[in-house]
Amino acid sequence: MSNYHIKHLEEYFQVYRKSVRNPESYWEEIAEEHFMWHKRWDNVLSYDFEKPEFKWFEGAQLNITENCIDRHLRTRGDQTAILFEPNNPDEEALHITYNELHDRVCKMANVLKAEGIEKGDRVCIYLPMIPELAVAVLACARIGAIHSVVFAGFSSTALATRINDSNCKMVITSDGSFRGSKTIDLKGIVDEGLKKCDSVETVLVVNRIDSGVEMKEGRDKWLQPLLDTAEATCEPEIMDAEDPLFILYTSGSTGTPKGMVHTTAGYMVYTAFTFKNVFQYRDGDVYWCTADIGWITGHSYIVYGPLANGATSVMFEGVPSYPDYGRFWEIVDKHKVTQFYTAPTAIRALAKENLEHVEKYDLSSLKVLGTVGEPINEEAWHWYDENIGKKKCPIVDTWWQTETGGIMISPIPYSTPAIPTFATLPLPGIQPALMDEEGKEIKGNQVDGRLCIKFPWPSMARTIWGNHQRYKDTYFSAFKNMYFTGDGALRDSVGYYRITGRVDDVVIVSGHNLGTAPIEDAINEHPAVAESAIVGYPHEVKGNALYGYVILKETGETRNQDNLRKEINQLISDRIGPIAKLDKIQFTSGLPKTRSGKIMRRILRKIASNDTSNLGDTSTLLNPEVVQEVMDNVIK
Repeated sequence: MSNYHIKHLEEYFQVYRKSVRNPESYWEEIAEEHFMWHKRWDNVLSYDFEKPEFKWFEGAQLNITENCIDRHLRTRGDQTAILFEPNNPDEEALHITYNELHDRVCKMANVLKAEGIEKGDRVCIYLPMIPELAVAVLACARIGAIHSVVFAGFSSTALATRINDSNCKMVITSDGSFRGSKTIDLKGIVDEGLKKCDSVETVLVVNRIDSGVEMKEGRDKWLQPLLDTAEATCEPEIMDAEDPLFILYTSGSTGTPKGMVHTTAGYMVYTAFTFKNVFQYRDGDVYWCTADIGWITGHSYIVYGPLANGATSVMFEGVPSYPDYGRFWEIVDKHKVTQFYTAPTAIRALAKENLEHVEKYDLSSLKVLGTVGEPINEEAWHWYDENIGKKKCPIVDTWWQTETGGIMISPIPYSTPAIPTFATLPLPGIQPALMDEEGKEIKGNQVDGRLCIKFPWPSMARTIWGNHQRYKDTYFSAFKNMYFTGDGALRDSVGYYRITGRVDDVVIVSGHNLGTAPIEDAINEHPAVAESAIVGYPHEVKGNALYGYVILKETGETRNQDNLRKEINQLISDRIGPIAKLDKIQFTSGLPKTRSGKIMRRILRKIASNDTSNLGDTSTLLNPEVVQEVMDNVIK
């Protein structure tokens, strides 16, 4: 039987048992049946958790772009590969077929080579969500260059740090970007950043906003004229299975960002497999992930996973609120989107708005809804289910990380019965374990602990660029022969997993371990509450006490705040117990968030603890201005 496409629960359990009994033969079968190889592997897997070192499909040779583009040309050359939806709804959407994508990628690859980029060189890509971003990523992979995409909302300092860390030889950027009603001067940010970098020889500039930027002679070149004269054929570089494909930086909770290194073969096999199963993609579907390619979600589930399956993948330049809060649903209606994958933050923001933004559009094309980035709270889950899915679309609440490369725990639509707030069951080949603080595995159900993975999987990051010791210390030192995720989780009576948040988001109050996610869920059930974040702060009696930051819906802003505080604590008391009640509740208009929508609890903890001497670089936040507001109104 083929293990590649699971269609019902019984089949999931069959496939899962097989995948953990003999992982090597399981992944070998999938790799053999579904991908193009120039040379077969000598060995499926070798690993050592001590070093730590992991090698998948060792000795195999391939090029990932042949698997994402070339092999589809004969059967689906005229099918849309990338459907670009611009920021401005009046600008026409662009359908790029597999044939056209092949030409674009080859031309870009030839430009890179003409500019001196060779196999193994690092190329920093700092572009908005325009087709050139996907094309540049694939062009790097075509010639064996290692791409390092930096989200085009990061500051010049953050950009420079990442360029210097991986010693990039080239930057690909644009004159600027459109974001809702604003334009952003990306070229200016690059120019500023490059004052602190001396490895960059060339800057290629896409003309997106026609702003007439300043070009530095000898370094900066407009991209389009180079593409106009480039050849539309480029032989793919033959890569070894374990050759690096890309570096992607993830914020460390302390210190410099970590450049996670993902390699070629295992990443390709796992992202393609998980895309097919988690989204139940079928020929003719139109799949849309709203993430930015600057994040791992965009790498794995806008570019590589969908294209390896010959899918049509939507790429959206804009924001959910422009020109109004119906933008997502207008696009779903317009392009007849079948699978829709977004962040809980976006869902909560849209749920605050008037339902007429949803109701004027036809969402009947939707088959599967997904969430990514953080656990989704129950209220948002039900809003999504009822108003977007009309109670007929399974919701896949996916848990994974930059480090894991692909989705690890998730329902499979039409197979796994969903429970709101639960990521449910591990995907085939993934072997989770819950560990206690002494390092022992907690067996059985109805338990909670630290979430680890006890066997390698193909798409795991292999190292941190230039710092293997940090990779070992961060992920493999807490528990012997395990990958430690940094997350807490509970396993319920049927074996479903619920992610309870970062382990550092567990607050010990009077000896009780309290996960912040369930408390936030309880608060968010209050009809006046839009969003909340809970942190611990030092308390002389309890050790720690709980501090709540709460954003109100417009309907709650006129209410008596003392009464609201009492009602919120009553809700917590009812749902979790009096021990979880908050000592302080601060109402605020916003919370500091990363660009991928994660709340920066580290900053909130420091503010609550009256320790604001070093909040770190807040310029890379989505909304840096909110930090000052929170500090000004902190409850002493």
